[in-house]
Amino acid sequence: MRVRRALARLGDGVLGRVAGLGDFGATLGGALTRAGRMRPRELADELVKAGVKSLPLTLAMSLFSGMVLAYQFGSGLERFGAKLYIGQTTVTALFRELGPILTALVAGARVTAGVAAELGGMAVTEQVDAVRALGADPRERLIAPRILAAAIALPLLTIVTDVVGTAGAVLIASLQYGIGPSLFLHGVYDFVTIGDFVTGIIKGAAFGVVVGSIACHFGVAATGGQAGVGRAATRAVVTVALAVLAVDFVLTKALLRV
Repeated sequence: MRVRRALARLGDGVLGRVAGLGDFGATLGGALTRAGRMRPRELADELVKAGVKSLPLTLAMSLFSGMVLAYQFGSGLERFGAKLYIGQTTVTALFRELGPILTALVAGARVTAGVAAELGGMAVTEQVDAVRALGADPRERLIAPRILAAAIALPLLTIVTDVVGTAGAVLIASLQYGIGPSLFLHGVYDFVTIGDFVTGIIKGAAFGVVVGSIACHFGVAATGGQAGVGRAATRAVVTVALAVLAVDFVLTKALLRV
């Protein structure tokens, strides 16, 4: 009997996960098919929330990330007498990998929590049902603008991370290792390609879709009052972090082949 009950619970859990994935796919597909119908004002408002309000956090994160990267790469390269390559290694890592991934994990977490909490509050207070009752489609009015805003904001924030992180790396290279800005940037110009930069932007856009869609999915599915809203926001942030890392692995493998 115990084995039967355990297997039943396991089956219920698997079916619940599969149903959740189906609901997520339906939410994302419905929002994307209705993206062309959204109002520009709604998209602009969501861009301000996802992009402009995430800018201070992104600036602080990118500056310190660039400084730490330069310090770590410089420390390692100095052992082999190759500290002149600090610019090439730091900026390549920042552009291709750490810029988009850190932006998605830090700024994306802020966006995820905000969207999930906002939509969760609307769901538990039946405002989403009220939108339907008024003849509007929640996927068009509530979900599509938020997914598209995240897909636009994260690549732009990734560019900010690249620029500010490079500035932080230049600062550390100059002060700590005696590599002047001109020498640093000359090495970057000779080594780093436009493909490295574009790779990060593609990842940023993909992460934006992941962030927006998962946040909206957990938000509109929230139940159980304010406690349920908190649980939905927490689950959304955790799921986004794991999904971003998984998508990053897939994209890295695919883009390296290209």
